[in-house]
Amino acid sequence: MNIKKASELSGLSSDTIRYYERIGLIPAIHRNAAGVRDFSERDVALLEFVRCFRSAGISVESLIDYISLCQDGDDEHLEKRRAILIDEREKLQKKADELLTAISRLDYKIDNYDKVMLEKEKRLFERTEF
Repeated sequence: MNIKKASELSGLSSDTIRYYERIGLIPAIHRNAAGVRDFSERDVALLEFVRCFRSAGISVESLIDYISLCQDGDDEHLEKRRAILIDEREKLQKKADELLTAISRLDYKIDNYDKVMLEKEKRLFERTEF
């Protein structure tokens, strides 16, 4: 399939796909006789994987390392691949914890504003004669 279709299926722009190929994040895509990229379903699955992990904040460098180890196909790299995933999971968990803390603080501040507004509204009704 062409890059436009691969882009639609993976959720990545054509420019992003070309960039990822250029920096070695994804392997070189097969080209047909006319020199046009010809994406396989496996290529698209890899693009979806990369999109998912990039949107989660995993670094390009970590993904390059991980995908490179996967392409080697060697069982000797299983522990290294696992270690990359564990490291990235720990980073994501830390971010998630920080976000939850920030959300709690925002909720606290919003509650304070709600209380202040409620008090102002009560005072307004106390002063108003009907």
